[in-house]
Amino acid sequence: MAEWDLRKLRILRALDERGTVTATAEALHMTPSAVSQQLTNLARQLGVPLLQPQGRRVRLTDAARLVLRHADAVFEELERADAGLSAHLRGEAGEVRIGAFSTAVPALVVPAVRTLRDRHPAVTVRVREAEARQAYELLAAGEVDLALSLAAHAPGAGEAGFTRVPLLADPLDLALPPDHPLASAPRLRLADLAQEEWIFGGSGPWSDITRAACEAAGFSPHQGHSAAGWTAILAMVEAGMGVALVPRMAALPGTDVVMRALTEDRPRRHVVAAVRKGAREAPALQRVLAALHTAATALTDHETEATGEARVRPSGPGTPRGAR
Repeated sequence: MAEWDLRKLRILRALDERGTVTATAEALHMTPSAVSQQLTNLARQLGVPLLQPQGRRVRLTDAARLVLRHADAVFEELERADAGLSAHLRGEAGEVRIGAFSTAVPALVVPAVRTLRDRHPAVTVRVREAEARQAYELLAAGEVDLALSLAAHAPGAGEAGFTRVPLLADPLDLALPPDHPLASAPRLRLADLAQEEWIFGGSGPWSDITRAACEAAGFSPHQGHSAAGWTAILAMVEAGMGVALVPRMAALPGTDVVMRALTEDRPRRHVVAAVRKGAREAPALQRVLAALHTAATALTDHETEATGEARVRPSGPGTPRGAR
């Protein structure tokens, strides 16, 4: 019978996900030579070739993919075993590590932690702020137990090894200077701002979201200014330097900026939680997910009651590497 080494199997799976030995080594905090050596040893233990040269890279053999199909089932069962052990302890205590993008921390994670303190004080939450894409990468690397991400960067519905949990469809509102001619218009469409100077990041997801929303409304936005965080974006809007699309999660009542809900074709960004498949059954993780759902429902109810105009300020000191 072949000798199965779980650590080496995880390295093989990481190589399949990352595509190169170098990227695998970076994700697993190993050296490329150590990755290659471990996979060579695994091939020797199993008695089958696992890798084939392909130019400067390597590709998995059919035997390696057969191994991974069975290994994924093993990993899922191990996650279930961990969940079962937690259930055996009644889930009265546990630690859940959350990776979350910046605006999700004050809007969803902090309210969830407050709920847990009241209802399940022995459940500890460790928060790691990360960009939406990075949060999922941390989950894949096993560095967090739950990732809060945007749908575009979370694992796909059919991706093996992960479970997606939809949380929130966050509306995008228009941020206008207080003296803007459309600040008090009875109805407002995104197309009404086609000739304006727009403020958004130079690249990355928020740039993509803004451009996609405007193009869906029939125009390409002219980028007057580029900014990475909501503090900077809203400060420039307040100064009359342009307009911006702002997710409602990123804004709270405050400074002299007019926020207007769009009357039609309102764009939204979808927030999801992702966990490793099988781990969702762990009681502590279930309680964290329930608390996040409660926070998302409260936020949605508050948004439903909101009027089409509000004065807002950014929810925090800004986002260092791209507004989220």
